[in-house]
Amino acid sequence: MQLSVRAGAANLDALANFLIERGSPGVVLKKDSVQAYFLKSAASPSLRREVRRFIDALARLSPRRRKATLAWKVVKQEQWQDSWKRFIKPRRVGITFWVTPPWLKPPKFRRRMVITIEPGMAFGTGTHATTRGCMEFIEAARDRLGAGEFSALDVGTGSGILAIVLALLGARPIYAVDNDPLALQVARENLRANGIAAKVHLSGAALGALRRRFELVVANLTAEAILQLAGALEKKVAGKGFLILSGILHHQAGAVAARFAASFRLRQRKRSREWVTLLLQRK
Repeated sequence: MQLSVRAGAANLDALANFLIERGSPGVVLKKDSVQAYFLKSAASPSLRREVRRFIDALARLSPRRRKATLAWKVVKQEQWQDSWKRFIKPRRVGITFWVTPPWLKPPKFRRRMVITIEPGMAFGTGTHATTRGCMEFIEAARDRLGAGEFSALDVGTGSGILAIVLALLGARPIYAVDNDPLALQVARENLRANGIAAKVHLSGAALGALRRRFELVVANLTAEAILQLAGALEKKVAGKGFLILSGILHHQAGAVAARFAASFRLRQRKRSREWVTLLLQRK
């Protein structure tokens, strides 16, 4: 079964996560809609009711936003199994990278490095505005840090894409942490596919358990999670080091920036539609 939902942009990520948790093997995020695929079964009517209840709950939480509309249709099995893959294309990010799924070859471009990511049940394929913002600001921070290696920490690594970026840009050592066992499994596979598994310390360790500080810390989370972890994030950034924060909705960016203003200077701010990424440097 194919489900198409048109909704406000601020609700799309929550909706996509919900559909994946309900067993969708492929979710396609567009500008103002989500498409998901499910195996048709005896439980299908129950699934439809759960989706309807979730969408109604989102509407109650954000009554001023556009009302979501949804449509179901049945497609042939040979179509739904792989049809989502046609939406995943090689993508240029920043001035340095091609991000590509493993079943496609990236276009030949000698000046760009290739990152291979298996789209799976962990966030970060290079297509989302927050991931792109982080990748671009990692490049900017690397340039500000100057030549040579720099230590780095990726908080909430998800698919591991930002840890891969850090490795390709010369970071050593690199620590990547996530509290989701599934994300760690996906990240480990992606690190291995890109030939850098030995360069990244990947673990489920709590942020406070890490004893060292880093020249660059990146956290692509949510505004709520960033504010909750703010004290621990501050402690992990070395003197004059950089902190990249993303997963922040536009209306939340001011509060996040203000929380770090006492210890950090705002060096760059990037907005892509409703999402904001911040590049901060310790004073």
